[in-house]
Amino acid sequence: MARKGLGGPTDPQGSMVVLPTDEPLAASILAAAVQVFGSRGYHGTKVSDIAAAAGVSPGSLYNYFDSKQDVLSTILQRAIDVMLAATEMAFFHADPDPASRLKAIVGAVVTTFATEPVIGRIGEIELMQVNPEDRKLIISKRQAEQRIFDRVIEDGVNRGVFKLELPRYTSLFVVSACVGVGSWFDPGGRDSVEQVVGRYQRMALSTVGYGVFEAE
Repeated sequence: MARKGLGGPTDPQGSMVVLPTDEPLAASILAAAVQVFGSRGYHGTKVSDIAAAAGVSPGSLYNYFDSKQDVLSTILQRAIDVMLAATEMAFFHADPDPASRLKAIVGAVVTTFATEPVIGRIGEIELMQVNPEDRKLIISKRQAEQRIFDRVIEDGVNRGVFKLELPRYTSLFVVSACVGVGSWFDPGGRDSVEQVVGRYQRMALSTVGYGVFEAE
């Protein structure tokens, strides 16, 4: 599968799926595709729609991507790479107690999807449109993300810090809630990313039975 002119994570243009190593036209195509997929859905989007939004000819898209499906796959793979890297970094830099680590990793995931919620929505809705090989890789990375949360919550239970009966199900619930921020968060709305992160951190700690939930 072609990835001509494309490199690995980070973002000069404000989108997590655009990398500093991307050629300008490839970057424009990816950024435009995020918006078009987000508003029209995968099946409602044509290559010509992405090209028009990016300000390029449809033929230019094929200089960088094999197909519309390839564009979607690139977006979803880069998004999960960003989330996984942010979560790993948060885990390793947090204080080693379970509560601090849980707050850190919740903050990483919520920040990722509150910063660019449309990508979170695309990931949840359109994953099945990616080819099986790429989908398997994306799912394996999601599972790696889940294992970080499993590890933190199980550690908290083993230490007697978290009080809950079903750590695995609780971990799944917390991750789903954090990723789900992308389904509703409005970056231009009343609540800031920082406020939402703080609320989700407190709710996560309450969910695992740590301390007493305090209203804002």
